[in-house]
Amino acid sequence: MNYSGVDTVVASFSCIADYMLPLKTAHCHSAILPYFNSFKFAELSLAVSHMQLQASKRTGTHTHIHSGAIWHTLMMTINDNLTNRLLMCLTGPLPMVSKNTHVIIQLVEELEDDRWEAKIVKQNGNRIKLSVNSHAKAVIGQYKLTVTVESPKGESATTHDPMKDIFMLFNPWCEADTVYMDDEEERKEYVLNDIGRLYYGTEKQIGDRTWNYGQFLEGMLEACFYVLEKSEIPPPGRGDSVNVVRVISAIINSQDDNGVLAGNWSGNYIGGVSPTAWSGSVEILKKYHKEGGQPVKYGQCWVFSGVTTTVLRCLGIPCRSVTNFQSAHDTDVSITTDMYFDENMEPFDELNTDSVWNFHVWNDCWMARPDLPPGNGGWQALDSTPQETSQGTFRCGPASVTAIRTGQVYLKYDTPFIFAEVNSDKIYWQRNLDGIFTQIQCEKKAVGHFISTKAVGSDKRNDITHLYKHTEGSEEERIAVETASRYGTKPDVYATPMAEDVSLEVKLEGEGPHMGDDAQLTIVVTNLSSQTRKTTLHIQVAVMYYTGVLKATVKKDKMPVELKPNEVKIMEWVLPYHSYQDQLVDQAALMLTLSGRVSETQQVLATQTSFRLRTPDLSIKAVGEAVVGKKMTAKITFTNPLPRTLRGVVFRVEGLGLQEVKEVVVGDVESLSTVTRTEHFIPTQAGHRKLVAALDCKQLTQVHGFADIVVQDQ
Repeated sequence: MNYSGVDTVVASFSCIADYMLPLKTAHCHSAILPYFNSFKFAELSLAVSHMQLQASKRTGTHTHIHSGAIWHTLMMTINDNLTNRLLMCLTGPLPMVSKNTHVIIQLVEELEDDRWEAKIVKQNGNRIKLSVNSHAKAVIGQYKLTVTVESPKGESATTHDPMKDIFMLFNPWCEADTVYMDDEEERKEYVLNDIGRLYYGTEKQIGDRTWNYGQFLEGMLEACFYVLEKSEIPPPGRGDSVNVVRVISAIINSQDDNGVLAGNWSGNYIGGVSPTAWSGSVEILKKYHKEGGQPVKYGQCWVFSGVTTTVLRCLGIPCRSVTNFQSAHDTDVSITTDMYFDENMEPFDELNTDSVWNFHVWNDCWMARPDLPPGNGGWQALDSTPQETSQGTFRCGPASVTAIRTGQVYLKYDTPFIFAEVNSDKIYWQRNLDGIFTQIQCEKKAVGHFISTKAVGSDKRNDITHLYKHTEGSEEERIAVETASRYGTKPDVYATPMAEDVSLEVKLEGEGPHMGDDAQLTIVVTNLSSQTRKTTLHIQVAVMYYTGVLKATVKKDKMPVELKPNEVKIMEWVLPYHSYQDQLVDQAALMLTLSGRVSETQQVLATQTSFRLRTPDLSIKAVGEAVVGKKMTAKITFTNPLPRTLRGVVFRVEGLGLQEVKEVVVGDVESLSTVTRTEHFIPTQAGHRKLVAALDCKQLTQVHGFADIVVQDQ
């Protein structure tokens, strides 16, 4: 179900139920009361209909209502002998007026802002139409809508139909709501768009894939509110958007609270689905809901982020998935990324707990921050991937992106960790003979590159690095780094500047090396001095998980280098296919480490470059006319790029409004051979749709593709 005509969307309940109720009974707001034979009865019916909302939405038998919206209209049919009428909304297990979970809606002459109220707009005999206004700071959740009526004799009755419960959401169209977003195109993208793009790979080889958020599909509203319930956030706290997103970042992972997704970075996904095989959030959230809160297996960072985007958009909070390339993981709150070496310049593995992930995906969510100094509202970084604990729970954020940019890491929540991910310096330490470590190198531009999200209104990549950090090397950026470091565990790390006259760089040509080929890299060494310089470069390549954790070294090498004054020396270095073919893990990533010492000056050269091996795309071609209710086909084609047979290949195919997730068993695919499978499906929704497919194979990951399909109405 898609929103259309956002400014004037109409959602309604089409059914009106009539109940025979007692005229005198104790007040009860949770169910229809039993009747007593000694009482006289009157007919009373209640229906919510024709609700004129800013982007309201109906799913199944329930209606979404955004806080601060006017409902046009609520209709009641009441017997003439009933006088006082009282409309109430209740949420949570123990509704209380003092906690804003038991709302008494008063009848008024004129509607005003900033309060719950109702106005009679039309009365025809015993039928009454009401316009109801909800408060902008209303608690979100499932509300029981009840009406209490009273006879002239003081006898009263209350009715509640659970089929007419309403779901209150945050409202980014309401200026008084903390999640208000004033740009209409951004609201369409960050709240209403149910399909997105996620980015992965390395900074020099950025890959992208389509992700189905599916927040408006039937059953998703209930599933997302089930997730909120599982977070155990008390109903009174659900009116605070900061509080809500913080608990969502915790419950999306299952590390300590049986949350939605079980993380798995081992490469062994027996008993679950490989993280690279998911193409959307719908199957994950529905499975979690259906199975009573059992964590779904398995997820990695982009899956955690995609599911978080779905849940927050469903709740009315503007949200987007964000990818940071060369993303640091600071384990000791030093706000630096530290690499330790022994006396012989060999890595000190026991101390090297910090890492730099090829990429990491988290979320931005949009809201005011009344709990922070002015100017820190807007985009807030939120991370559901379990990395480090925050106040005893695996969660992260929300942290003001503005505070991250300026180095104000003392502002909550978890700003030091996210600052280090995007703007920490990479510092190299060497142990001296006396056991003390000395700082020998500082890379100031090693992390936080090409921070990416889907562009508004298109599938293009939008680089938002400038929102997270000032221009690398600028005075403002250096001030932010040094400001942040003063609040870390190594506040004096920038006390002594280091001279440099030899630089070291690694370059990739074009798209970079392809899976199945030899990997060729270019090493550039530059002498910035007017004198000769000599060094020996120690070269090491290791297979790496995208999190920055190394699996195994696949090649070591040494390369003597002699530089003339002001010389730039360019050297080619090759990693043969046979060196890595049996060692690769998810994401097909490798880490190249270079280190050396300049003989004349004792300057230490050290740098690390991660790169991935390019994988092929799945080719998807729609065949025939796309019409709602009419069977059509699509051909999915894949070519095995490896000089070996792929075993047990499966295509996972899905498309919002086209078909649910389906596994297509392909079987074994011979080396360099091409296979094509034809998939049949019947479109259920008109408009621009995407058919998405991902390859599930242990020997080859991150192979996927999509086809744009325009579906016509019947």
